[in-house]
Amino acid sequence: MKIVIINYGAGNIQSILFAIERLGYSAVLTNNPDEIKAADKVIFPGVGEASYAMKMLKESGLDTLIPTLKQPVLGICLGMQLMCNHTEEGNTTGLGIFDVNVIKFTPKVKVPQMGWNTIYDLKSDLFKDVAEKEYMYLVHSFYAPLCQETIATTDYELPYSSALENENFFGTQFHPEKSGDVGEQILKNFLLLTPNF
Repeated sequence: MKIVIINYGAGNIQSILFAIERLGYSAVLTNNPDEIKAADKVIFPGVGEASYAMKMLKESGLDTLIPTLKQPVLGICLGMQLMCNHTEEGNTTGLGIFDVNVIKFTPKVKVPQMGWNTIYDLKSDLFKDVAEKEYMYLVHSFYAPLCQETIATTDYELPYSSALENENFFGTQFHPEKSGDVGEQILKNFLLLTPNF
């Protein structure tokens, strides 16, 4: 199985690579469109600021490539947010894969939300063998509201989407690669998905 991690200058790439290796797989870090298109599974990571990340995607043409991919694609953290229509962070237009706009938590709560929080109302093969209310690791100041594509929910100030799914595209607001055994189970489930889209 060929696994590609899209390398466009985002952080957290090494930790994803190590998590995949712990599961017994290997992955390629690349921004080469042909390699990305040829992959069986694509991981779209993200740590950083949305408008800068989108600028990097546009410079390499990945902003037009990613929405056309047909294999399973997993966006993580900022990667998931960039797959939405728009984010308030830097007033950034996203890739339009998930039909929701990302907004900022209000000043009533501490941002970023940093640390462990539970996921519940799990609705996807991505969460096979994962129990309700498991704790996942999160670091974010912006969130995707609940919508038709929500497949996991987390509460912080209000319930929001901690995971999204649209056909072959998946996104997690939490970091599975930093979430212990449960996070590794979610990564494993992603790698074992059989496309039926």
